[in-house]
Formats: sequence, C-alpha cells, structure tokens
Amino acid sequence: MFLYRPELLAAPVPRYTSYPTAAQFSDAVGAADIGERLDAVSQDASLSLYIHIPYCHDICWYCGCNTGAATRPRRLAAYVDALEHEIALVAARLGGRGRVTHVAFGGGSPNSLPLVDWVRLNHQLLVCFDTKAASLSVELDPRRLNRSWIEAIAQIGVARVNLGVQTFAPHVQQAIGRVQPFDMVEAAVAAFQRSMISVGFDLMYGLPGQSEEDLATTLETSIRLRPSRIALFGYAHMPHLLPRQRRIATADLPDMAQRFAMATLGHAMLTAAGYRAVGFDHFALPDDPLAQAAASGALRRNFQGFTEDESDALIGLGASAISQFPDLIVQNEKNSGAYREIVAEGRLPATRGIVRSLDDQRRGRLIERLLCDGIAPFSDPCGTESLDRFVRMGMVTLSKGKIEISPDAQPYARSIAACFDAYLRPAETRFSHAV
Repeated sequence: MFLYRPELLAAPVPRYTSYPTAAQFSDAVGAADIGERLDAVSQDASLSLYIHIPYCHDICWYCGCNTGAATRPRRLAAYVDALEHEIALVAARLGGRGRVTHVAFGGGSPNSLPLVDWVRLNHQLLVCFDTKAASLSVELDPRRLNRSWIEAIAQIGVARVNLGVQTFAPHVQQAIGRVQPFDMVEAAVAAFQRSMISVGFDLMYGLPGQSEEDLATTLETSIRLRPSRIALFGYAHMPHLLPRQRRIATADLPDMAQRFAMATLGHAMLTAAGYRAVGFDHFALPDDPLAQAAASGALRRNFQGFTEDESDALIGLGASAISQFPDLIVQNEKNSGAYREIVAEGRLPATRGIVRSLDDQRRGRLIERLLCDGIAPFSDPCGTESLDRFVRMGMVTLSKGKIEISPDAQPYARSIAACFDAYLRPAETRFSHAV
C-alpha cells in the first residue's frame, strides 16, 4: 500500500509534538513568562492539565522518557508533597479563572506511586481546580496493577487508561527489559472494560530481535482484546542521548526497510480490523473520541501526542512537565531534587522554554494541521523549495490556497512537515527517523 522510498526517510526529523521543538528551548525563558500567561488566563478559558510522575519501578531499556527508579519511598513521598505544592501555587496564580476540561497523568508510570499518594493528588486537583467535570486519563504499567488500583481508578471516575504493552513476544520483552505475561494485560483490560473505562495500548515496532511475524502476532492479540485506541510507535534508538539504551545492541535492530514494512503491516492490520488511522501512528475505533475528532477536523497534537483535547492552554505540573500557550512553550526543572527545592521556595518551577513568534505560530499551525488532517491552508512560499521533491513524486499537491499530502504518502508526513521547520538543521542527531 505504501511505497518504500529510503532516501526520503534518511534524515532524522522531530515528532512535532510542539513547534518549535524542545531542541530550541533556552533558559532565557522560564517562571516569569509562565507567570504572565497564567495571569492573563480569562475566566472561561478552557484548560488542560498534565501531571508528570517521573518514576517507574522497573526501567525499561528502550525508554526515552524522563524517569528514574521508584525504589526509595522517601523520595516518592517528597515528590508528591512538592507536586501538591505546585498544584496549589498554579491554582493560586489563576485565582479561580479558567475551566479545566482534561486531566492527564503520565510519566514514567503514575502507578509507581503508592496508591494513597495518587489518590491524594487527585484530591488536591479537585480542591484546587474543581476537576469533577474534567475528563481524566492515566498511563499505567500493567506490571504494577492490582485490584485496589483498578477499583480506585474506577471510583475516581477516570475515563481512559493507557497501558504500556509494547509487545507480546516474550523474547522481545526480554530484549527490552520489560517482561509482562499476556495474562496480566488481559486481566487488566477485562477489569477496566467491566468498569466502562476506555482502554488504550502503546505498541512498538523496530525493537531488538523483533520480526514482522512477532509484530503481527502482537497486533492480532491486541485486536482480540479490543482496546479503543492503539498507538504504534517506532522505537527510536539514540544511545548517545539515552545511556539506558546502550543495553540494546544496534546489530539486533531491524533495518529501515524492515521498520517500514512493520509500520505498513500495522496500518494494514489495524485498519482492516475496524480501527481508523489517526495521524501517522495512532489508531482508534470509530466511536472513540480520538477517531471522532479526526473525522470532524478537530484533532490536535501536543506533548501527549494526537489528542481530542481542544484547549489552547496546557499546564504541565511536575518535574520536566511542559506547559504550552499560544505564544509560549515552557518546561519545568527536569531534576526532581532541584524541582522540589524550587517549589519549596514558593516559586513556579519553569526553567527553560521559548516564546513563539508570529512566524513560529503560523508554521506550528501548518505543521499541526498537516500531521492531523493531511491538509492545511497554504498561501505563501515558506518551505516550498524543500517541498519540490515531494510535489514531483506526487506525494504533495499545492492548489487553491492549500497543501495536501496524498493518502499513500502518510509514512512521510513528518518529513513533509519538516519542510516548514525553520530551525531544523542538516545532520541533526537529536531526533528519530520518520519511520
């Protein structure tokens, strides 16, 4: 279905969960900037909250997230105390203005915390932000789920959970340091579905020792369990940036042609099973809000990936969490210890970011619409020179004030979007390949 053109995939490109990307952040932007944006939030503005838990009980070797081992109870307790304090600081700065519509817990693994602490955080959000009407979601490690966690998630009113599955192939699980038997995942899915909680899966291709047959078996198993949405990510091997990935031998990884074949296989199997393709790496059943947003043109993209969340203001809480406003992207202090110290002093912990110029905002809207819809308004020449080869190949059309990516060019969407990135440099090493 998709034609393999390796020359178009050779250059690493961002995933564009923001524009500009985090590679352009500087310490010239920080707490004062986000403070100004919080002060300017209107009474009825729609807000989205992201709460980052930078801990996991077991560190998987493939992982690119900002996370550490949840092995010291005192450190976890101190982090939760600081997070509660930051929630109160931000809420006080807002002074009751804004309406929270979405709350997402991510990480790391939120269920690496003691259950009582996770419940505490939800109570703090309820008290400080009145989140009772908000849609709640939480990322979970199936290896750390038990009946108490599942019951608490249901009682709190979580609408959607996302399970880090990655692969069901035992030998691939061994190769990435994440062993979780199928029965464990199956039991969790059944329990959540009985409680009418929507379930999502994170799956990966391009893993060490993984074959197309391994991926096909994982997809077949996933389809049988029927999660409402599936994200199928390509593993990004960057051991020069992520020391934990040095435990994965480069020689054991599928090559680019094999990765492309895996991505194509995933698209074919999931769409044949009734999932709608959403963006370039998400799939959702037709009645899932993500699929509905894609169908209606309301799909968005932010640091959580493709989302149905329409809020223009995303407030990140916790170490390394990122906040985004129309003209500002800002990140909290990454180091958990330093983050705790800043919050203890009663200061907002944002330490780096970028103020988005009007040109940044224009390019960002174009990139987002291309990745979400495959089509975007286009009325000026920015990026057209680098687009030429895609136009000549029939992958892109420019007409009537719009740019459109052809359906069979979907694997190259990130590379096409990169034509409009004013910051991207040749020989970039901070980003992964497009497939």
